[in-house]
Amino acid sequence: MLEPTDTAQLTELLGRNREFLCPWDPLRGDDFFTVEKQTDITRIALDAYSAGTMVPMVILNSAGAVAGRLTINGIVRGAFESAVLGCWVSENENGLGLATAAVAEAVEFARTQLGLHRLQAETLPHNVASRKVLEKNGFSQYGVAPAYLKIAGRWQDCVLFQRILTAST
Repeated sequence: MLEPTDTAQLTELLGRNREFLCPWDPLRGDDFFTVEKQTDITRIALDAYSAGTMVPMVILNSAGAVAGRLTINGIVRGAFESAVLGCWVSENENGLGLATAAVAEAVEFARTQLGLHRLQAETLPHNVASRKVLEKNGFSQYGVAPAYLKIAGRWQDCVLFQRILTAST
């Protein structure tokens, strides 16, 4: 779980990975990469967790250091019982299975602790690594959304994935 004490490590990690994350993220101003802004983002995320609409997590490497972020966001209850999954791992930790393991843990958490029926995730069509992480975790592609997210300063199509967590009745 994300904790306020993670803010300094996250800020440093985001700064080191600014160029690496740029093609996959919205445009970010310089203030985004400050401890002050990351403190605000952490506070907002923890408030959303308290409200039951988000589960903010950090991804740790084998040494226990913060290597990325994962969120179960936009939790909707009632007839939907669904949420959106998002994650990133630092460039120097890519390809080591951290994202795959973190998504597996998040899927289990969403199923057992949150009681969700479905998780959704979106990727840009050319984000092969993220697509592989989702597929390894049992997500299936169910569509393409044109001009879905404003990433790297322009509206881009996204491939939509889902994983059903409960038996249909």
